[in-house]
Amino acid sequence: MPDQWYILSGILVAAAVTWGLRAIPFAMLAPLRESELLAYLEQRMPVGIMVILAAYTLRDTDPALITSVGPTALALGLTIGVQLWRGNMLLSIFAGTAVYVILASVAAASG
Repeated sequence: MPDQWYILSGILVAAAVTWGLRAIPFAMLAPLRESELLAYLEQRMPVGIMVILAAYTLRDTDPALITSVGPTALALGLTIGVQLWRGNMLLSIFAGTAVYVILASVAAASG
């Protein structure tokens, strides 16, 4: 049976590593709070993320199949409409994703 000091030292080492791994990101972010580069990226990233998501969504769309184009076009139109209406990226993505999944499921079940 292992010695009690051996078990205690293992627990203390695990606790120290866990605490350190959780504290290091906060210590690294503190000097970056006044960074002009991060402020610039904060303003430009949402548009870039939306472009990447749209390109990723449209990459497998076959323009010859209405079952492929229909759900994609309607979901993309809804996503753009919700974004213009509410200006909330999270709401736009969730609404567009939900509509796409529902329409693609219906198209797959009926075809």
